[in-house]
Amino acid sequence: MTTRTPLNRRTALCLATASLAFALPAHAQSNYPDKPIRLIVPLAAGSAVDVAARILAQKMSVSLGQPFVIENITGASGLIGAERVAKSPADGYTLGGFNDSLLTMVPNLNRNTPFNPVTDFAHISQVATIEFSISVATTSPYKSTSELVAAAKASPGKLTYSSGGNGSPQHLAGALFTAHTGIEMKHVPYRGASQAALDVAGGQIDVAFQGIATVSALLKGGKLRMIGVLSDARNSEYPEAPTMKEQGIQGFDFSTWFSLAAPKGTPKPIVDRLQSEVVKALADPEVKARFAGLGLKANGLRPEQTTNLVRDQLARYGKAIKDNNIQAE
Repeated sequence: MTTRTPLNRRTALCLATASLAFALPAHAQSNYPDKPIRLIVPLAAGSAVDVAARILAQKMSVSLGQPFVIENITGASGLIGAERVAKSPADGYTLGGFNDSLLTMVPNLNRNTPFNPVTDFAHISQVATIEFSISVATTSPYKSTSELVAAAKASPGKLTYSSGGNGSPQHLAGALFTAHTGIEMKHVPYRGASQAALDVAGGQIDVAFQGIATVSALLKGGKLRMIGVLSDARNSEYPEAPTMKEQGIQGFDFSTWFSLAAPKGTPKPIVDRLQSEVVKALADPEVKARFAGLGLKANGLRPEQTTNLVRDQLARYGKAIKDNNIQAE
C-alpha cells in the first residue's frame, strides 16, 4: 500500500511560484508589446539608418499600439550602441537599428569588437538596401566622377574624402573605390555621417561617398552635387547622376543596408511578430514613397535570411579588406 505524504505549505508555495514563473514568459509573449519599445540606433541623427529607422518605427508603433523610443548612441564606430543592444534583456523591448557596417565591416577592422555579429543578436529583418552616391560641393570644379579620378591621379594623396568614422560604410566605399580605380585619396573620419557630408558641402573636404538618404537634404538644398551613383542603374530621384559604368568605371558598385536586431535569446514568437510588422510597414504606400525618395530599396527579409546575410557578408568584407589592405587609421 502506498502512503502519500501531504505537501506542507512551504513546498506548495514553491511549486506554485515555479509554475507561475514558467507561465509568465508565454503570457508576456502573447501580450507583447504592452509597453514602449526602445530602439537604439548606434549612429548619428540624420544618417541614412537613423532616417529609415524613424520612418519604420513611426509606422510600426501605430500597428503595435506602443511607441518606439529612439535613442542615438554613437561612439567607437557604433560599437558602444550595438554592445548596449547585445547586453540588454532578451524580452523584445530593446532593439537595434543597425547598418551592415556594424555587423560586417567594423568587426573585420577592429579585433576588439565586443560582440559576435552573427551569434550575439536575434536578427529580425534586413529592412532595406541603401543606395550610395558620390557627391561634391556645388562649388567644386569636378562635374563627373571621371574628372575626379583624373584629378586624383594627377595629384596622388591631395584630394580628401570624409566618412562617419573608421570602418563606416563611407570609409569602406571610399577605400574600395580608390583601390578599384588605382587612385590615392586621404580619408578623414568624423563622428557621424551627417557632419562628414556637411563638411563636403562646406568645401573643407573634396568628396563624399554617402548613402543617398544622408545627403538628400543637402542635394535638394543646392549644397551638394551628385556626380555618380554606385549602383547598376540610375536613381529615380536623381536621374541626372550617371552610374559608374556610364562613366567608364567598370565592375564597381557599392550599397549598404539597414536591419533590425534584438539581443540573442529573444523569444522566436516575438522576433517573428516584429518581422511581420516590418513587412506590413514596408507595404504601406507612404513608407514606400518615402523610402524610394531617399534611395532606399525595401526588402523585409526573414530572420534566418538576415542571419545568413550577416554571416556571408562578414566573410566577404573580411576578404575585401584583407585583399585591399584597408585598415582603421
